[in-house]
Amino acid sequence: MTASQPMQGNSTSTVLGRRLGGELIKLRTAAGMTQPQAAKVLSASTTKVAKMERGWVPIRDPDIRALCELYGATEPTVVGGLLELARIDRERRKVKGWWNDLPRDMREYIELENVATSIKTWQVSYVPGLLQCPEYVHALQRDEQLAAARLERQRRLLDSPPLSVYAVVHEAALRCLVGGSDVLRSQLEHLVRVSRKPHVTVRVLPFRAGSHRALGAAFNVLSFAEPGAMDVVYMETPLTQRWSEGGEEAAQHAEIFESVAEAALGPDDSRAFISAIRKEL
Repeated sequence: MTASQPMQGNSTSTVLGRRLGGELIKLRTAAGMTQPQAAKVLSASTTKVAKMERGWVPIRDPDIRALCELYGATEPTVVGGLLELARIDRERRKVKGWWNDLPRDMREYIELENVATSIKTWQVSYVPGLLQCPEYVHALQRDEQLAAARLERQRRLLDSPPLSVYAVVHEAALRCLVGGSDVLRSQLEHLVRVSRKPHVTVRVLPFRAGSHRALGAAFNVLSFAEPGAMDVVYMETPLTQRWSEGGEEAAQHAEIFESVAEAALGPDDSRAFISAIRKEL
C-alpha cells in the first residue's frame, strides 16, 4: 500500500481509517454479508460503505455498532476496540498541523510521526531525517519547503514527553560526502551530540559486519500509545512510498530491525566510531 493515496473530494484515506475498514471487511466476510446488505442496515448507499471500508471517511459510533450487530460480532472487546480505533481516527482527521500545505505524499507520514511515541529507523544511505543538522538537510533537500518541514519535524525531540528515536545507521551513510567535507563534519558532530539525549539511541553498523538481510532497503517502524494503533512500517524509494500496517509484515520488519541492531556497535562505541570518521575529514 502506498502513502500516495488519491483523494476523493475532501476525503483522505488515513492509515487508521484503512485499518478500521479492514477489520470491518473481515467481519463482513466472515458473516457472509455483502456491501449492499451493510448499506441497507445503515440506510446508506453501497458507495458510502465502500468508502468506509477503504478508510476514506470517518465512521460514526452508531454505524459501527449497527454493523457489528449485523455481522454477529457482539463481543464487548471487539466492539470496544473498533469504537476506540474510530475515535482516534476521527480525532486525527481534525488535527490542522503545520504540515497541511505540504505535498500529499508527505502529509500522512508527518501526521503519523507527530502522534507516534517512538520510532525505530534503519538507514543505509544517509543520516535519519530527525537527526540531521540544518546544513545536511539543505544539502540533501533543495526544495526549501520540504527542507523546512524536515527541520520542523525535529521539534518532536523537544516535546514533553519527547519522541523516542532508536536509529541504526550503516557506515556507508556516515562516509557519503553529502554537501562536502565541511557539511559532513558538522553532521557527524551533531549526530554524536544528539545521541547523548536519553530518548535518542544511535548505533552504527560498520562495514566489517559484512552482509545482512537489512542491507537492501531502509525503513522506519512507528509505534503509538493508543489502544488498537498497531505499528506502522514506512519505506521510501526515489519514486514512491510504501506503508505496512500491523500484521506479519510489520512484525517481520521489527524483527529485522532488532537483528541489525544486535549486529551493530553499542551506543558508546558508535559515538567513538562516528568521532573517528569525523577526524578523518
